[in-house]
Amino acid sequence: MRTHRPTLVLAVLLLLLANGCRDREVTAYRVPKEKEAPPPMAAAAPSGGLPADHPPVGGAAPGAPAGAPATMANTAVPTASGAGLSWTAPASWTPKAASAMRRGSFAVKRDGGEADLSITAFPGDTGGLHPNLNRWRSQVGLPAASPTELDAALQHLDGQGLHFDVIELVGTANGAPSRMLGAITTHGGNSWFFKLLGPDALVAAEKPAFLAFLQTVKAP
Repeated sequence: MRTHRPTLVLAVLLLLLANGCRDREVTAYRVPKEKEAPPPMAAAAPSGGLPADHPPVGGAAPGAPAGAPATMANTAVPTASGAGLSWTAPASWTPKAASAMRRGSFAVKRDGGEADLSITAFPGDTGGLHPNLNRWRSQVGLPAASPTELDAALQHLDGQGLHFDVIELVGTANGAPSRMLGAITTHGGNSWFFKLLGPDALVAAEKPAFLAFLQTVKAP
């Protein structure tokens, strides 16, 4: 029996070796990795390209009133600042955009034509009454007149605590027959100028409205 012992030992070793190799083969197997779930898709935007909960873009501002803005015509309009004047314009006069020079501005339309009504104010006497009247004469192509001639052409109008020197001039502006109605008054150390300039016939027809407008002008 001793002669067979090495053979038996060898057989046992071979059997153990075979079992070990099979164990290593099993442990070397790789389990297939589970597929990761794709990330959730973002919610599709509506046809306008904005998310469903996005506020509307564009359009009128919330609470904006419908229709055109109210006109200033026939409404007392305060001047820009300081000790100014206020007035009530005829309903037929159309307010125009304000400017740095003008305290008030209106378009006066009649029979297809249009005249311009401007209201300006400057500190002091701005050179005096007669030089300003001659300045207006030059705007309708008329030569300068003497103080006596100017005084004779003036109309005096007393309104609501204000005195106006009013003049009417007929000449040519921009190559067309033109007429000007101008009025000057003083208030708070300033000189105020009210001037209606436009086509001859239109301004002539608007004279009663212009004089009535002056009588609405008042201090605060």
